[in-house]
Amino acid sequence: MQVQYGGRVTDDFDKRLLTTFTHVWFCDVLLRPGFEFYRGYRVPQTRNLQGYIDYIDGLPASDTPEVFGLHPNADITYQINTAKGILDTILNVQPKEGGSQGGETRENVVYKLANDMLSKLPKQYNSFEVKEALQRMGPLLPMNIFLRQEIDRISRVIKEVRSTLTDLKLAIEGTIIMSQGLRKSLDAMYDARIPDKWLKISWESATLGFWYTELLERDYQFRQWCVHGRPKVFWMTGFFNPQGFLTAMRQEVTRAHKGWALDSVVLQNVITRYNKEDIKSQPQEGVYVHGLFLEGASLDRKAGKLVESRPKVLYEQMPVIYIFAINTTAGKDPKLYECPIYRKPQRTDAKYVGSIDFETDYNPRHWTLRGVALLCDIK
Repeated sequence: MQVQYGGRVTDDFDKRLLTTFTHVWFCDVLLRPGFEFYRGYRVPQTRNLQGYIDYIDGLPASDTPEVFGLHPNADITYQINTAKGILDTILNVQPKEGGSQGGETRENVVYKLANDMLSKLPKQYNSFEVKEALQRMGPLLPMNIFLRQEIDRISRVIKEVRSTLTDLKLAIEGTIIMSQGLRKSLDAMYDARIPDKWLKISWESATLGFWYTELLERDYQFRQWCVHGRPKVFWMTGFFNPQGFLTAMRQEVTRAHKGWALDSVVLQNVITRYNKEDIKSQPQEGVYVHGLFLEGASLDRKAGKLVESRPKVLYEQMPVIYIFAINTTAGKDPKLYECPIYRKPQRTDAKYVGSIDFETDYNPRHWTLRGVALLCDIK
């Protein structure tokens, strides 16, 4: 039987972490003489309340990440996030109006930026050309249905960006009225933030520059797919719905094997030694994916196994991963570490994509305490 404290368990990986803490700390080892959770963190040997209070008062004012099973690098991430939070708050409360101090006005800066962005913005998709490309590749194949849905969404983003930038230029010139919505977009662009209207229909990013670069890269992948056929290796970060991508692949494999049922077809993976440039052809079945980042651990590329993070290296780019599907009802190998994949650094259920398995010489619980995950995007 398991009892979980309410409010902290929102998905299976939260539950796994708490269960791991229970297995690692709440066991017979706890009662052995000289036991320490970490250096200096022992079980107090006392029988009165004052003894416990004195022991707690003697603990360090701030705990190191290792106390919780995390790598020392976790402290760097914490400091970066804290500093970013403070700077974001300062940026949000700074005055938006005021006289020019001899430099360019806000309107001039944003006008030039809008001009530059419009000059690089991809042209809108031609629905007839897209339909023709899908017809050529097989319109009812799961992967192509997925592609059509992705193109519909990127088209909407391109349309909204073009509309906002065009209207902003006209409003700055005085041709049309500067509405409240346009003023908010102007303020956001001046602060290198993504306008809310764009954010609602797209994806999160650290700055407007990163977001716009990603728009161009996502668009490029979809256009290449339409013109030249299915990519040899997929950039999974560039999808609105990466879960749908993996589901489409599972459906594709299931259909290729007579008698297989989707319910019993599960994902498997191989960590290759290749970079995306080394991939010259598509796999017979399944997909090659690139662009994932490993957080909380490092990778022994020769053995394809998880090893400890290198000092001060917070994220490590993964080589190409081969993801395929097999028909099985057997459970996972307990020696493997099941590593969750998230779209962004925030580990929430809404950002969860799926999971892949890593080989490791450590007990998988070690990596659970380390908080090891794969991220599609670290911005």
